[in-house]
Amino acid sequence: MGYIPCSIVTIKFQRHSQVSSPFLCNQCFFMAKVYPESETIIPVVNTKNPIVLTVWKKSLIFSCDRFTVYNSNGNLAFRVDNYFVKGNREIVLMDALGCGLHTVRRKMLSLADNFLVYDGESVNPRFSVTKHVNVLNSKSLAYVSTVGSSKNRNKRNVIYEIQGSYAQKSCMVYDDKHQCVAEIRRKEAKGGVALGGDVFALVVQPSIDPAIAMVLVIVLDQMFDSSRRFSK
Repeated sequence: MGYIPCSIVTIKFQRHSQVSSPFLCNQCFFMAKVYPESETIIPVVNTKNPIVLTVWKKSLIFSCDRFTVYNSNGNLAFRVDNYFVKGNREIVLMDALGCGLHTVRRKMLSLADNFLVYDGESVNPRFSVTKHVNVLNSKSLAYVSTVGSSKNRNKRNVIYEIQGSYAQKSCMVYDDKHQCVAEIRRKEAKGGVALGGDVFALVVQPSIDPAIAMVLVIVLDQMFDSSRRFSK
């Protein structure tokens, strides 16, 4: 595969603003291309077959964190250009055009490591992700649960369970019927060369929205990032 030549790449943002930014050209060797300004962006919509996305823990924006996601054709699918910084406790998953899809917020004053996920700019959370802390079940990493209504906050149902090891980039997401709906796995370049932990594959089955699967990756990275003292 080729790499992106060292040049200025124009990136579109929400509200139709544009920023030109030079970025880490030679580190993009694993992908064929980043979408140019003139390319038609096709939304990531799941089909009858699994979708394989390439996740790169690097932002396209210079000096900005944190995820860039490509489809199997090498086109930009999702991105996260902001991260937890001082005074900012939310992460926004965007599509290729910079439109916010989901917002992740850490739940404050919680005994467990808990995150709330919102659709777009909604003020009502869609679901929560709670870190698993039971040492007797070392396979489980986290549980994804629905959020109860305003009248009954305690009524929640587990919709997904995440098992495996995020540090090793080997995770499975199971639904309530214990069917695998998404998988995080290590990615290799042609010739069997490992790309390292910052580049990995996200395999998404038709039964789950690819954007939701990517949101779970963001939350897992917050819970089990290798820079944290306790990682799995």
